[in-house]
Amino acid sequence: MRHYEIILLIHPDQSEQVPAMLERYKGMIVAGGGKIHRVEDWGRRQMAYQINKLGKAHYLCVNIEADQAVMAELEHAFKFNDAVLRYLTVLKKKADAGPSSMMKQVEREEARKAQQAEFAN
Repeated sequence: MRHYEIILLIHPDQSEQVPAMLERYKGMIVAGGGKIHRVEDWGRRQMAYQINKLGKAHYLCVNIEADQAVMAELEHAFKFNDAVLRYLTVLKKKADAGPSSMMKQVEREEARKAQQAEFAN
């Protein structure tokens, strides 16, 4: 089995359905004998360029260990889900279980906002 990192850009109007979509994809991975190492919900973020006249998207990052059949099934599901604007699958040498650099940035931003709110009070 190989290690993969999958980045999903979800339509911003479908943000409330993201947990259900994620559970469906996790079920497909586990049913195929794969393992999920990390799931990060980066939330709604500004995109570098517009896709389908949208400036924002809901971002997800998933690190998994799966075989090629499971990956083919997942990518097929991504292609035919209208809520998935784009997806990127990257083959990794080893499993990444720690927080990604993007998640570290999100945590720093949240800590900064909390600190500013504390000083305001």
